[in-house]
Amino acid sequence: MHASGTKRPAAAPTVVLALLVAALAGCRGGGTTAPSPSGPVPPASAGARAHVLAVKIDNVAPARPQTGLDRADIVYVEQVEAGLSRILAAYSSRLPPVVGPVRSARETDLELLRQFDRPTLAFSGAQAKLLPAIAAAPLDPLPPEKDPNAYFRRSDRAAPHNLYLRPGRTPHATTGVNAAEDIGLRFAAAVPGGRPVAGRTVRYPAARFAFTWSAERRQWLVSMDGTPARTAEGARLGAADVVVQYVTVRPSLYKDRRGSTSPYTETVGSGSAVVLRNGKEYDVRWSRPAAGAVTSFTTRDGERMTFAPGQVWIVFAQK
Repeated sequence: MHASGTKRPAAAPTVVLALLVAALAGCRGGGTTAPSPSGPVPPASAGARAHVLAVKIDNVAPARPQTGLDRADIVYVEQVEAGLSRILAAYSSRLPPVVGPVRSARETDLELLRQFDRPTLAFSGAQAKLLPAIAAAPLDPLPPEKDPNAYFRRSDRAAPHNLYLRPGRTPHATTGVNAAEDIGLRFAAAVPGGRPVAGRTVRYPAARFAFTWSAERRQWLVSMDGTPARTAEGARLGAADVVVQYVTVRPSLYKDRRGSTSPYTETVGSGSAVVLRNGKEYDVRWSRPAAGAVTSFTTRDGERMTFAPGQVWIVFAQK
């Protein structure tokens, strides 16, 4: 997998092993939906932490267009089996009525989500050997069997691309704090420098993402596998910022039901990245010293990288 542009360093994985715990029984509250502005919602109060709902979302052709993806604070893209891609969408400032299609979790998700304060992870399931690690991870797992009232299947799509989540029927309640700001991304005026660029493409062995700058919309318009990506309502999907983060992708300890080894994306460590904002690209460095730490992005001059207000896509590309 490669992307035209930058490259380099890596990370060290964290493998979580523990016993599978019983599903928690308890009170169920309706999810609270924050206002739906065009950009990120600022923190509700000083010191408040985001309460993140992370949803594993399908990303093959029969799953498109996805529902609710445009409402996420952060959209993570990672490689899965057969060189395909899958999305992990992080919601906190606002919750859409419906999100999906929901698919299965991967080992990569557990380390990635440790940046947040005990997030909820909605997923369709996972291979049996990974379930104890999910149960032991510092997150609240939310598969359909734990909260069947929150999930439904659409009759107009074939399985497994037809499972959807209603966040308002889950115990998750949003705090109105933006998930991107919660992990240290700073929305502010652009830093000096950067190169004007029309777009950038990231390629996986069997998937492709393109981000094309639209001066009219002030967004990077998203295309997937050569086709313009759209919302469920038919609008073009666009991001205010795109981070192409160069990482090590290696085999994990787990296999899918067909026996294919699942890739593991190492998000702890350091390396290079390219940030797209406002029609320019910036060469930056990323660093995450430990699984419990957040990822920082700095310019070549050592300054903290800033981001344009709006949705942030973080695309993990092989270094």
